Amino acid sequence: MSDKYKTEPLKLWNKAKELRLRFYENYAKAHEQKGLRWAGGAWTLDAIPRGLGDDVWSITSEPYSASIAFDDAFSIRCLEATEKAGYARDICSYIRNYWGSIILNEYAFPEFSKTWPTPDFIFQDHICCSHAKWYQVVRDLEGDIPMFCVDVATGPAIESDGENIRYVEMKPHAVEYVVNQCLDAIEWMQKVTGRPYQDELLRRAIYNHMRSTSTWAKICELQKNIPAPLDEKSMYSLYVLGTLGKAGRWCADFYDELYEEVKDRVARGIAAVANERVRVISDTQPPWSFLKLFRYLEEFGCVSIGSLYTFGLIGQWEMKDDGTWGARSFPASIDGIPKGRKEMLAEYIKFEINKPEWQHFYHPKLKSAMMIKIARDWRLNGVMLHFNRGCEGLSVGIAENRLALQKAGFPVMTFEGNMGDERENDKARVKARVDAFMETLGLKREFVKKEKMQEVVR
Repeated sequence: MSDKYKTEPLKLWNKAKELRLRFYENYAKAHEQKGLRWAGGAWTLDAIPRGLGDDVWSITSEPYSASIAFDDAFSIRCLEATEKAGYARDICSYIRNYWGSIILNEYAFPEFSKTWPTPDFIFQDHICCSHAKWYQVVRDLEGDIPMFCVDVATGPAIESDGENIRYVEMKPHAVEYVVNQCLDAIEWMQKVTGRPYQDELLRRAIYNHMRSTSTWAKICELQKNIPAPLDEKSMYSLYVLGTLGKAGRWCADFYDELYEEVKDRVARGIAAVANERVRVISDTQPPWSFLKLFRYLEEFGCVSIGSLYTFGLIGQWEMKDDGTWGARSFPASIDGIPKGRKEMLAEYIKFEINKPEWQHFYHPKLKSAMMIKIARDWRLNGVMLHFNRGCEGLSVGIAENRLALQKAGFPVMTFEGNMGDERENDKARVKARVDAFMETLGLKREFVKKEKMQEVVR
């Protein structure tokens, strides 16, 4: 099997790695600089705490837990510590890794802190069944840390017949429901931190959030190109910056740079996988301890061009006039963001409520329709679905998703595993399923010597 396309490393790879490590360093060392630490999820409305100052740092729970999961030995110690403390093994594996890190009093980045850096407050939103409960236990483990949780489950922002999607305008009362909670959260943050709140910092953060999430969607749009300029395994090291600080200027600026580089790769025909012959996509979180799965696909000439998770957790999308799914529009400058606190929050919530990854908490057909749309528009040959025992929220309805994709004409491979618990990943069995799936796509496994894109950042 000979290479069809040129390939080369990403020029911004090292910068992405540096930004990610700096994030965890800033969180760990915040108190040394008289700053604040707060805990919350990757989906949290993270523009809001930024109104407290530029020295307020978060630890976003899901990517932190994924970092633990990538380190097999540390992850197993965290999981076993959580189970020994009496928590059930069948709950979210991100939660169990995170709690285990606290119980062991160890930070996943010991170069910055040997012990767990306790947050000053908790700010979380609740769309998944476990989001608020996650941090209630954190309070039990660490003491009475002030906590505020925003309910964002206002109903879907898209409608579907099971195969097609269309965006709907959120009802004013639904937007107001979330906005009022955010207003309460701001008053609460001032009280528990003793800091004044600066609306202009919030306004700037909202604009950067819109920039980051729209630009990431534009980068994902470039994956329509054949050959794909990025592969899914590499994309995990790039999308993660948005899960850490999508409302930060540093993240928005980086994604602007990354978009230009990926656009240049497309123009020059640079491929992520030099022997690309077929294209697939996956659905939600991967088994983080088994990311070599995506390199195994390449031995067949198969590239995974992303996932609904990488596209839709950080990317914000809208339906364009020509029927394509494209990056969501946002104001050309910060001047397009209202200056009144309530008004700017309303724009923020209307923008954020469209997040694709929030939609399929409401009904499996919404996930099916989004994946069918990607499969058609990104010219895919098949779909991989991860029956992920580590995340009940994003795996609910996955059997229905498989049937809908097959009905739409796309071959589907399913595999069982766990995003955050290495003990539930049968790698040999998954490879056997890949072998069979590749055979149905007309591919044989061959070892190909080629220059790899850089490996995923821990």
